Amino acid sequence: MSLNREVLPTNVTPLHYELQFEPDFKRFTFDGVTRVSLRINDAAVDTITLNAFEIEFESVKFNGVAALSIDANEKSQVVEFKFPKGTVLSCAASNGGKGVLEIVFRGILNDQMAGFYRAKYTDSVTGETKYLATTQMEATDARKAFPCFDEPNLKATFEITLISTPELTNLSNMDVHDERVENGKRITNFNVSPKMSTYLVAFIVAELKYVENTEFRVPVRVYSTPGQEHLGQFSAKLGASTLKFFEDTFQIQYPLPKMDMVAVPEFSSGAMENWGLVTYRVADILLDAESSSLGRIQRVTEVVQHELAHQWFGNLVTMDWWESLWLNEGFATWMSWYSCNNFHPDWKVWEQYVTDNLQRAMSLDSLRSSHPIVVPVKNADEINQIFDAISYSKGSSLLRMIFKWLGEDVFIKGVSNYLSEFKYANAKAEALWDHLSAVSGKDVKSVMNVWTEQVGFPVVTVEENNNTLTVTQNRFLSTGDIKPEDDKVLYPVFLSMKTGDGVKDVTLAERSQKIDISNVKDNFFKMNADQAGFFITSYSNERWDTLGKQHHLLSVEDRVGLVADVKTLSSSGYTSSISFLNLVENWKDLEDSFVVWQQIANSFSALQTAWIFENDSIKNGLNKFLNGLVSDKINALGWDFDKSDDYALQQLKVTLFSTACSSKDPKAVSSAIRMFEEYASKNIAIPVLIKPAVFSTIATSAGTVENYDRLFSIYQNPANMDEKLAALKSLGQFNDPQLIQRTLSYLLDGTVLNQDICTPMVGLRSHKEGIEALWKWAKENWTGLVKRLLAGSPVLGHVVTVCTSGFTSEESIAGIKDFFSQVDTNGYNNNIAQAIDTITAKYRWVTRDSIAVKEYLSEHRLL
Repeated sequence: MSLNREVLPTNVTPLHYELQFEPDFKRFTFDGVTRVSLRINDAAVDTITLNAFEIEFESVKFNGVAALSIDANEKSQVVEFKFPKGTVLSCAASNGGKGVLEIVFRGILNDQMAGFYRAKYTDSVTGETKYLATTQMEATDARKAFPCFDEPNLKATFEITLISTPELTNLSNMDVHDERVENGKRITNFNVSPKMSTYLVAFIVAELKYVENTEFRVPVRVYSTPGQEHLGQFSAKLGASTLKFFEDTFQIQYPLPKMDMVAVPEFSSGAMENWGLVTYRVADILLDAESSSLGRIQRVTEVVQHELAHQWFGNLVTMDWWESLWLNEGFATWMSWYSCNNFHPDWKVWEQYVTDNLQRAMSLDSLRSSHPIVVPVKNADEINQIFDAISYSKGSSLLRMIFKWLGEDVFIKGVSNYLSEFKYANAKAEALWDHLSAVSGKDVKSVMNVWTEQVGFPVVTVEENNNTLTVTQNRFLSTGDIKPEDDKVLYPVFLSMKTGDGVKDVTLAERSQKIDISNVKDNFFKMNADQAGFFITSYSNERWDTLGKQHHLLSVEDRVGLVADVKTLSSSGYTSSISFLNLVENWKDLEDSFVVWQQIANSFSALQTAWIFENDSIKNGLNKFLNGLVSDKINALGWDFDKSDDYALQQLKVTLFSTACSSKDPKAVSSAIRMFEEYASKNIAIPVLIKPAVFSTIATSAGTVENYDRLFSIYQNPANMDEKLAALKSLGQFNDPQLIQRTLSYLLDGTVLNQDICTPMVGLRSHKEGIEALWKWAKENWTGLVKRLLAGSPVLGHVVTVCTSGFTSEESIAGIKDFFSQVDTNGYNNNIAQAIDTITAKYRWVTRDSIAVKEYLSEHRLL
């Protein structure tokens, strides 16, 4: 797996970096110095090769000897320094096998959210445009900030100095060793870090303010641009509590002397776990809990706990190479849910996990263009593309499966032992499996090697014959066109069959297996109890009907899983869409869990998305069906929120109201329009929990130019970040051609930040006029988009997905392939392949089931 990696020569190894940076906010450049202490492994080699990209070299010396030549290769992102013959040998002989490489250089303070970059923001007092200088090194962009050995297994210690003007704040991974103002400049020297990988190095130069929480052993601060710092109180307190929780869980102290968390105005992902200096997108760290939606509060909680879990799993112990990225991201994702459940059991996060992470993972992994969790990657373009739902969501889902199999105490003990053995070092997944096997006595490695090294997951087909079940596993593909070469893997499937007498543990490791059900009580059984396993179950139509009548015997997770499974199976041809429609119709009066209703809404949205280019009568019929599911329930519950409402009831009201509005329920829509009118003209508050649904309803049901202007004004002058993002998304939901063009014009003229460019695009993708206009616009502006967002960046990958995957025809696939055949797709070719698979699955679904759906709607008098 490692043979084709593009890695640096091994003649030297980095031990310690001394780094100095001075940003220039006028020229958008920075001056830097790298002094790296090296262990000499091969003294006969007089060249030293590092990673560097977009760096201008002023001088290079090794132990005082100047380099003869500097050969920078921008394509491979490496630079080779050649020294006079015998230089390295002489150094090794006189310095105990060590030497110091000193590089003086200049870099670009870019606007592409990578390396050492500038982030633009508006001063909250003066309205002036200002910049801060910050970093984003993961995965392979430390080389844009300083010449370095930019590989995760080449850990070293770091000693950083920042130079700025006196009014600015300087931050880095460690606490300050000393600071002085000299000749009109602030010079900040930071203490030496523990051994860590280059992708975790971080530093910031900016005008910042902070709030501090002192409830943990070390100070926890949340920094922001001035005027927003008070919005960091929630996350500062959460951060202190979370660090304590993880210390107690892992039985390993957080090893740094402080924890700083910084809200960065322009940020390519959600957050970055830099050791001791975690950086966040503003919306994922700052909030006013009193005026934020439940979803936003939960999102911030999850993100903060995810990044702080990384301080142990990823930072303290780091994967050996990027092919094991999932060890970092899957574990931090699982751990954020685990800790969130401990902090907020009333949120019922493990029930929500099934609708969220599990379904996200299965959606991507059901494509032929998916990839294994452990995937060979050799260069920056390939590495950046695996930061996806496979590494995060499938990884965490498999950990959840193993956690259920081994039990909580055993699982946590094995993880703690693993972290203790490999702290400040690198490790491979096999080491974690060994520790889990040692404490559990089970063969974890054999099970997990299959799941992590093979692509995809199985559909388990259940055939009933009197008192015997025959269960058979095959790889599942959303396109429904499984071929023999796709279906060679036999997964170790924990069937966990739930019956009226409890859960029967059965492992399916072969292609087929028989199970006796002669003693099953009440003719009830369901595979995958509480949806803990990573597979889909396909039942007969008769069994789907039976399960639809056994609502009372199923847990919330079971019901969520059945709704998700039957939709997925109908979309891929294993059953008819009628099975899905019948199931949710049977449960509409029985279901009171907001989690199940969220999955019903999500699954029905997938059906509507596939039918988005069909005739209006069918789409209207689908809307009427959906409205029939929720109308009575939401009109009985209402959409007023009382302090006595618990979390579950609030979430249920939000979900049902949003669904009622999207399905054109007359009372809900008229209420939304009235609330918006009162807000826009009289500043009467809209209940914060349903404000996004109200904005969306205005765009789709009252999409006038006047209302567009009002929402655009809210976007430019929002009451809070929730409101800003909700307004921005709603701008894309207007389907008037002139307003579509107006929204598109804002994407590249500076009105919308690079980090937010996909938000209005998602709105545009919700209607056929927007899908077509967005793709046309993307083709016309593709060169500029790639230059602005960078190939390989998560933002550009998302742009590719959003701009293409809304289509539902073979003709659209041909057009997409034709366009991308004419451009360089390195860095986002996986996104293209996945979008094409997604379109293929949709058009096959519609082709296969359009007549059945039409007849069903007609029979129910919905046409």
